[in-house]
Amino acid sequence: MKSEIIKDQKPKTKNQNPIDWQNVRKVLVVRLRSIGDTVLSTPSLIALRRFLPDAQIDILLEDWVAPVLEGFDAVDNILTVSRNSKKSRFAAARQIRRNRYDVAFNLHGGTTATFFVRVSGARHRVGFLHYSYKFLYNHLLSSSSDFWQTPFTHSAEQQLALLGFVGVPVEDKPKSRLGIIPNFKFQISNYALIHPVAAFETKQWATEKFARITEFLHEKGLQIVAVATQKEREVLENLKKLSNVSILTFDDLSLPEITALASRAEIFVGNDSGIAHIAAAVNTPSVVVFGSSNINHWRPWTDAPHEIVYEKLPCQPCAGYFCKEFDAPKCILSVKTESVTEAIEKILVDKQTAKS
Repeated sequence: MKSEIIKDQKPKTKNQNPIDWQNVRKVLVVRLRSIGDTVLSTPSLIALRRFLPDAQIDILLEDWVAPVLEGFDAVDNILTVSRNSKKSRFAAARQIRRNRYDVAFNLHGGTTATFFVRVSGARHRVGFLHYSYKFLYNHLLSSSSDFWQTPFTHSAEQQLALLGFVGVPVEDKPKSRLGIIPNFKFQISNYALIHPVAAFETKQWATEKFARITEFLHEKGLQIVAVATQKEREVLENLKKLSNVSILTFDDLSLPEITALASRAEIFVGNDSGIAHIAAAVNTPSVVVFGSSNINHWRPWTDAPHEIVYEKLPCQPCAGYFCKEFDAPKCILSVKTESVTEAIEKILVDKQTAKS
C-alpha cells in the first residue's frame, strides 16, 4: 500500500528501522541484468563510497556485464553470477553469505536479486514496496517518485532513492561514471563513435540512415568508428556497404575497450543502448536516437553535452519487445536523418564554442 506523503518530507513505509551507519562495515549492492543498468548503478555506488569511505562496498553483477566496472574505484569487490547456471548461483550465494554484510540493497527488483539479498543475512535489507516477496525486506520504499516528489524519475534517480530513503546523502544526484583502462591499444584520433545496433527492433534506427550520418560526420572532418558484437557483425558490414566513406569497425572489443574507445571519441552517435550509457559515463558528447524507450527513465545521465532525437507517438513509451500498434515499429522508423544531423551540428558547434 502506497504511503501518504507529507509535503517536503520523505515518505515513510512500514518495516523501517534506522540504520546505525557508524557501525556499518560491509555493504552489498545487487544489480543484475544489462550494461545500461550496470552503468546507471554507478551514481549510487559513488554516493555510497562518499558516505562510507572506509566500508567494504561490493556489487553483484551478471558475469557477462561485470567487466564494464573494471577500474571503477567506488567498489571494493565485483561479485558475479551466471544468468542460467544454478551452480553459479549457489556458489555466489555461499560467497555472499560468508561475507556477512551489514546492509544489502536490491537495485534490480527481480526474484533472483531478492534471493541474493535474503541469503546475505544482512540485518538491513532495502528494496521497493512493489518487489515480489517484499516480506523478505525490512526497509521498503513506496516509490522513487514519492522520495523525489516528482511524477517521473530516471533509472539513476530510482536507485539513488533507495539509498536516500535509509539515510545516504543523495540530494546532489551524482552522474554516471566509469573507469578507463590505460594504454588503449588502438591509436585512433579525431573520430566519431557509432553504435548502429540495439537490443530490440523498436530501438534500432535504420542502418541506411546511420550510413548518411557517417557521411555527414566525415564532412565535418571526423574519422568514423563503429562498434557492435560479433552476433551483430552483419549490421556493421551493411553499414560499410551503404556508406560512401571509410568506416573502421570492431565487433570483438571487450567492454573496457569499448569504454576506452568511447572516452576518446569527439562525439558518440547511436541508439538508446548500453553503449550509449557507457559514452555518457565517460563524458563524451552524444546524440542518442530513441524509439520505444521511456526517455524520462533512460536518457543519458551525464553532465556532458547530449541531444536526444525521437518522434513522439501516442503509444510511446512501451516495453519495446515488439510493436503492438503497427506492422513495423513506427516510433524508430519515423526518426528523420535531418533531425539527427541537426542534433550533431548543435553538439559540435557548442563544443567548438566551449573551446574558443
